[in-house]
Amino acid sequence: MVVSDFPSAKLHVVTGKGGTGKTTVAGALALALAAGGRQVLLMEVEGRQGIAQLFDTPPLPYEERMVATARGGGEVYALAVDPEAALLEYLAMFYNLRRAGSALKRIGAIDFATTIAPGMRDVLLTGKVMEAATRERRGGGGRLYDKVVLDAPPTGRIARFLNVNAEVAGLARMGPVRQQADSVMNLLRSRKTAVHLVTVLEEMPVQETADGVGELTKAGLPVGGVVVNMVREPLLPAASLAAAAAGGLDQAELARGLTGAGVEAEPALVAALAGEASDHAGRVLLEEREREELAELGRPTYELPMLSEAIDLSCLYDLATMLDDQGLV
Repeated sequence: MVVSDFPSAKLHVVTGKGGTGKTTVAGALALALAAGGRQVLLMEVEGRQGIAQLFDTPPLPYEERMVATARGGGEVYALAVDPEAALLEYLAMFYNLRRAGSALKRIGAIDFATTIAPGMRDVLLTGKVMEAATRERRGGGGRLYDKVVLDAPPTGRIARFLNVNAEVAGLARMGPVRQQADSVMNLLRSRKTAVHLVTVLEEMPVQETADGVGELTKAGLPVGGVVVNMVREPLLPAASLAAAAAGGLDQAELARGLTGAGVEAEPALVAALAGEASDHAGRVLLEEREREELAELGRPTYELPMLSEAIDLSCLYDLATMLDDQGLV
C-alpha cells in the first residue's frame, strides 16, 4: 500500500505555468482524493470555466455542483468562485448587508471596490476557499468535504495570490477584512495545506517552477509536490541517445533495418529518419537535464504521461490512479 506524501493536507492548491495542464492535474487529483467514498470539492478562481470544460459540463454557476463520481463511490463537486458573488456573501456574513450588497451590485460599487483595492479580490477568493475547507457542520454552512482542491492562478503569481496578508496590509489593519486575511493565512501556512506545482520538461516551465518554489518558501507557504505532466517515453535506447543527438547514427544500419521491415530504404527517407532521430534524442537529453533541475528542488516529484487522445473522464480516472500509485494522495 502506497502511503500519501501529504496525509495532513485538507487543502491541495494546484498551480503551474500556462500550458502545463494544471487544470487537468487538479481534476485528476480531485478524483484521486475522492476515491473510496470521500467527498471532494474542486474549486477555480480565474473565471475560465476550465473545470466545466474538463468534465464536459455546462458552465458552473456560483454554486457547488457534482461533476463526477470517483472509483469506490466518492463524489467530486465543483465551484467556480466569482469575486462579485463572494463579496456579496462576505457582506451578508460579516455585516448582515445582503440587501445592501445587492444594491451595491446594481450601481457597480463592487467593480469599483475591487478595482481601487486589487488585493481585496484575492482576499475574497481565498476567503471562499478557506470557508469551504474549514466547514464543521451541515445545514446553513453547506456540504462538508473531506478534501478541497483549488485550481489556482499560474505559478508566476501564486505566492502573491496566496499571501493575502501582504495584499491587505495597506487596506485594513483591523476589523473583519483583517480578521479574514489572518484566518486565511493561518490555514494556508499550516500543515493542512499543500501547494503543488505542475510543470513539463522544458526550460521555461521548469525555471518558473523553481522560482515559484522559492517565492512560496520565502512567503512561508507550504510547498507540496512537483507534478511533471505530459511526459513522453524515449523511442531510442539510452546507449544510442548521445550518438543520435550528435547526428552520428549509422545510416547504413538504419537502411538495413528499413529493408528488413519491408520498406524500401531510399536515401532521402533514411536521411529524414536519421534527422528525426537526432531531434528526438536531443529532446530526450534536454528533458533529462530538466529532471535534474527539478530534483535539486528537493520536493516529491510525480510524473504523468503525454496522452495521445483528447482528455475525457476516462483519462482523468487513469491519471488519478497514477497520482495515487505514486503517493501524492
